[in-house]
Amino acid sequence: MSDEVLVSVEDGVMVVTINRPKAKNAVNLAVAKGIAAAMEELDSNDAIRAAIITGADNTFCAGMDLKAFVTGEMPVVEGRGFAGLCEQGPKKPLIAAVEGFALAGGFEIAISCDLVVVANNAKFGIPEAKRGLAAAAGGLMRLPRQIPSRIAMEMALTGDFITAQRAYELGLVNKVVEAGSALEGAKAFARTIAANGPMAVIASKQVVIDSQDWQQDEMFPKQAKIVNPVFSSKDAIEGATAFAEKRAPNWKGC
Repeated sequence: MSDEVLVSVEDGVMVVTINRPKAKNAVNLAVAKGIAAAMEELDSNDAIRAAIITGADNTFCAGMDLKAFVTGEMPVVEGRGFAGLCEQGPKKPLIAAVEGFALAGGFEIAISCDLVVVANNAKFGIPEAKRGLAAAAGGLMRLPRQIPSRIAMEMALTGDFITAQRAYELGLVNKVVEAGSALEGAKAFARTIAANGPMAVIASKQVVIDSQDWQQDEMFPKQAKIVNPVFSSKDAIEGATAFAEKRAPNWKGC
């Protein structure tokens, strides 16, 4: 793991920090590889239930490192895309904790996450068009699925920024907190998720994401393939038993 991506794990929650504050946490290839490695560890380690991605020094991410880009470097990991994340995310929940600016690729990292907690001073935007580029790491495709299409079009064509409050009003983020406390807000979400049944969490995330493209007549059969193993698992029995016995469940992940 590079010094440009810091990873820690505590109580089943991984925190991934983009650590290039002098470059406003812009993503270069080393960062992309570091995030990709963290996502692999997240999904392969049963002791980790959820992850948070954030940026060092009160800035989330200013996007792609343009200085590296003009030299021919692309911060893309095969199979995972920009920043090692935007094309293929983890199976387990990923939460963005945003302080300051989340712009261009940084914004695309945030909207690739399952939940987003933002400081009240945060700013968001896809200003690629101002640089003769396009928000090709998911911004042009994900954004119209997450907010009204005309607002997404406005952001894509003008490149203008929106505030944390506006993002909340549009339903783009889950929670707005005081500046300096986005990470703690994200940890609160992560701790709640980590206390739930691991199989149920992974299956629920998969259905929410995959079902956006399902036709009505195939919705329930496709869902059944994903959730039936949850209902027949040992964890399902343990969850029901723990509820009846008024105690915390002891999940096994099977």
